[in-house]
Amino acid sequence: MPLPVLLTGATQRLGLAMAESLLSQNTPIVVTYRTPKQSIHRLEQKGAILIRADFSTQAAIDRAIDEIIAVSPYYRALIHNASDWAQEADNDNYDSLMEQMMRVHVFAPYRINMALETALTHREGPADIIHMTDYVQQTGSAKHVAYAASKAALHNLTLSFAKRLAPSVKVNSIAPALLMFNSGDDEAYREKALKKSLLEIVPGADEAVKAMNYLLESDYITGQTVHLNGGRHLK
Repeated sequence: MPLPVLLTGATQRLGLAMAESLLSQNTPIVVTYRTPKQSIHRLEQKGAILIRADFSTQAAIDRAIDEIIAVSPYYRALIHNASDWAQEADNDNYDSLMEQMMRVHVFAPYRINMALETALTHREGPADIIHMTDYVQQTGSAKHVAYAASKAALHNLTLSFAKRLAPSVKVNSIAPALLMFNSGDDEAYREKALKKSLLEIVPGADEAVKAMNYLLESDYITGQTVHLNGGRHLK
């Protein structure tokens, strides 16, 4: 039986699309989620193992790690997609905001990677870690300062774990810009957003799925970032 893939934050948007792609390939998956959503039942019906996990506290991360290890002693891949999109404009406690962003985007992946190092390295066959970072890891963000800093730190974890776990494990990042609109985005925002990239499209979640599958199937890519930005960096 194939080894499972751990996919954090996988009950909506990009994470849900990646989870459903893996299930369609008959890959067992363990999914973590913070807030119950209708998609949970769909994933369970397709065979996913669901773990409710809030990565905002150390104790919650510890509990999640215990449950993840209890499911399987070995894993095919770890895909860190759990995220929080908080911004300074909605917070007056900047220390707490930065701590929150770092805990979700950096501390949780770091702790999980360290705890599951043996689960990836002490077995035969390919193994991967994929960090879902963000376009702003290189550009910064005036509105999401703490968020951008934490995603940049997650990118750096990619480099460090690629060195630490070689040659047994490939470690890479996927850095999306705008792949999907939200249902509440108005026409003016959508038109402005499209002009930010050279290709002037919003391709949808399947673009992240393609990048995930490419990295999992590759034999010779590690310590790299797959940039999904439509040429936005050239505007």
